[in-house]
Amino acid sequence: MKWVVADFANVLMPSDCRVCGAAMAALARVRVCEACVARVGGQAESEQDVLCTRCGDAMGMESARFAAAMGVGECTMCRLAPPQFDRAVAYANYEDEMRRMLHLLKFEGVRGVADYVLGDAMAAAARKLRGAAGDELVVVAVPLFGARETTRGFNQARVLAEVMVKRLRRLEPGWTLLLSSKVLERVKDTRALYALNPTQRRSSLKGAFRVADAEAIRGREVLLIDDIMTTGATARECARVLKRAGAAKVWVVTAARAQPESVQSAVQHDGENFAMWDAKVAVPARLMEPEVGRRVRF
Repeated sequence: MKWVVADFANVLMPSDCRVCGAAMAALARVRVCEACVARVGGQAESEQDVLCTRCGDAMGMESARFAAAMGVGECTMCRLAPPQFDRAVAYANYEDEMRRMLHLLKFEGVRGVADYVLGDAMAAAARKLRGAAGDELVVVAVPLFGARETTRGFNQARVLAEVMVKRLRRLEPGWTLLLSSKVLERVKDTRALYALNPTQRRSSLKGAFRVADAEAIRGREVLLIDDIMTTGATARECARVLKRAGAAKVWVVTAARAQPESVQSAVQHDGENFAMWDAKVAVPARLMEPEVGRRVRF
């Protein structure tokens, strides 16, 4: 009931925007001002910020030039260790207003922000897949462990999946989206991933998910939904399990994508560590381009 009471309070007694702190100029279902909503823009690519066509990670100018010279659009990690998912897309980078709105949803229980802002963001991200993905998709939210979902009261990925599907059924009537909450289960209570390095993330997530209804996805394409992609370890493990159970393809949609610097092993962001892709941890630049007769081990 907490989020219901909060929504009524926001409408009846508006005060300050919960994102920027400015006074609310009008009544709103959620205390997020129009200016903050307007500033949540989509990802923009530039010469210095080209996104991997597989995982959506920012490759950096030199990596992008090397990839272009090789005639590929994927980052080094996706070339060296291809993920089981076919493509991952996000609406915005995990920063500023988007970061705060996701925290309002995930940690403060303000579920109205999903319907007010994030539903449109998720739909816009999913539409990037419209030409590649099939006409019928099984929509699966990354599950929480049962005890954690009980404590939180909801699964933020499931909330985002629901609002996204509602938007897309209006925007893309020819797209058949079958929302399912029983396909994928989390059977292992993993540690909080933000403080773990890539190796620890993989180890923690091993055996964390299982497909409970393989028949629902066998031979079908799956649209996997989560709130944030950081290293992609969760998406990789979920996609691996789904493919093993018979899914034809797995597409990943998130509201935000954390874009850490490729030369660092982690990024400190307001007390949270976001680990890197394995191949980007202390990999010298000379190893990014293969040489004849030399074997590179990662």
